[in-house]
Amino acid sequence: MMNKTRVAAIAALGLGVALAASACAGSGGNGGSSANGQVTLSFWTNATPGPGLTYFQNAVKTFHTLHPSVTINIQSIQNESLDGKLQTALNSNSAPDIFFQRGGGKMLAMVNAGEVQQLNLTAADKANVSAAALASESINGKVYAIPEDTQPEGIYYSMELFQRAGITSTPTTIPELEADVAKLKAINVIPIAVGAKDAWPAAHWYYNFALRECSQAAMDEAATTLKFTDPCWVKAGNDLASFLKVNPFQPGFLTTSAQQGAGSSAGLVANHRAAMELMGAWDPGVIASLTPNQKPLPDLGWFPFPAVPGGQGAPSAMMGGTDGYSLSTNAPKQAFQFLEFLLTTAQQKLYSQAFVTIPVNKAAQVVVTEAYNISALQAFNKAAYTMQFLDTQFGQNVGNAMNTAVVNLFAGKGTPAGIVSAMTEAAAKG
Repeated sequence: MMNKTRVAAIAALGLGVALAASACAGSGGNGGSSANGQVTLSFWTNATPGPGLTYFQNAVKTFHTLHPSVTINIQSIQNESLDGKLQTALNSNSAPDIFFQRGGGKMLAMVNAGEVQQLNLTAADKANVSAAALASESINGKVYAIPEDTQPEGIYYSMELFQRAGITSTPTTIPELEADVAKLKAINVIPIAVGAKDAWPAAHWYYNFALRECSQAAMDEAATTLKFTDPCWVKAGNDLASFLKVNPFQPGFLTTSAQQGAGSSAGLVANHRAAMELMGAWDPGVIASLTPNQKPLPDLGWFPFPAVPGGQGAPSAMMGGTDGYSLSTNAPKQAFQFLEFLLTTAQQKLYSQAFVTIPVNKAAQVVVTEAYNISALQAFNKAAYTMQFLDTQFGQNVGNAMNTAVVNLFAGKGTPAGIVSAMTEAAAKG
């Protein structure tokens, strides 16, 4: 995610906001810059101008009130540009002290390259975060990022448009979803919005079909070996190809972005032009920023990705991600202390409210009152197992190849077998 992480929001490239903050004890190295007892830290996020970025601005202000000796320079980077920009910075030893972390194979590559710090959490830190969320930011039992939220993926929908189309219950199987697509078309409503221009939103449909077709063992094996020999990977592509035949998406979906403006996939839902969108738990915040009054969509609902008849995956299994933040190798101890601060119950409540998402701090989850988030959290807690977004899980090379191949399938230029071939070839290149 993710994402996807795909965070609750995205931002214009290069927006920099310098804010003062400070810290005392922590864990870290000798990075940042310092003079006369003052320390300056760099902080890269993909939070958008709006409630998300405002949260971080206020967090560093509060931190500064407590400890006035550290300046944090926040740079907001558009989500789809972040990975490339960050990798360039890591390769040139100019990485920010604190940066957004997607986890999975992408984080593993950073760990193997010695580009990210291991974080030594205190008992108080661990009490502020669920074990499951912490595990998603760990490798071989070692923590390399502080998680902020949990992002179970599902389908967000307009209850009003469902009612207008005569849909009385949410679909639990793909055939039921296809029937609902037809009902929505009958009232001239776009059934499902997708931002295929950004690649990953289209690819998420493949991820979820794979989650339903592949057993947990097959998913785990692929994550470990990057071998995709189980027939389920092609079956997932076949499922997607069949689904595409019912034309569920808006015209021009290949040139539609996911989260930027009223014409994006999130914008189509926000303005009642489309009834559904497959996304992670950051989506309500994005949708809210794109409604005419820039307030939450009052009729927004959520349901899990439907079951695929005959699939080997558990029907309750969920795709999801975690938004977290890592420290570069030379980041000073003050950077770690700031991450600890972000985990506190008070900050997690504010984070959840700003991003309209589910915080990792269980004590802070009392602020989760929206029906869609409650539904997602309940499904997440009941899931037989969860899997990270596949482009995160498999790492950047395989993930990019997979996403591109899925978009080719959407465009009618690729095949289900071609997706698997692209993943296999990318894995072989390392």
